Amino acid sequence: MITTPTPSMLRALPAEHRHRLMRVAREVAYPQGARLFEEGSRADRFWIIRTGTVQLDMHVPGRRPAVIETLRHNELVGWSWLFTPHSWHLGAEATSPVRAYEFDATAVRLMCQEDPAMGNSVAQWVGDVLAHRLHSARIRLLDLYAPYGSGSIV
Repeated sequence: MITTPTPSMLRALPAEHRHRLMRVAREVAYPQGARLFEEGSRADRFWIIRTGTVQLDMHVPGRRPAVIETLRHNELVGWSWLFTPHSWHLGAEATSPVRAYEFDATAVRLMCQEDPAMGNSVAQWVGDVLAHRLHSARIRLLDLYAPYGSGSIV
């Protein structure tokens, strides 16, 4: 399976918007096993991974959480902060020690409202990340459930 890289903030945002966004970032660290957020809780921040890995997971009643995707260096953790009702659609756990940049969602949304060009850039970036993750999930589902040799077009 050929995969394309997730759109990183470095490639997606113009330098001016990236610098403004980084001015409100703070460096954080999480030990292996730390939960960054739980499905259904309030989405009030997001992260860009510097080092380590984070798994996105989904609650499955009566079973262990199903791992949806593993995120790494320069990848966005969290998109629910941008869309109402601002609650997480998945959970996230550090699967190794993680260092990341953390962003306050309210501050970033306010910056985007005050500067529509920046808002458009951020929305495009997050939308590209979502499109990439949806495509990846579709490929994984086809790998799991499509009949062998069906030649599914992706």
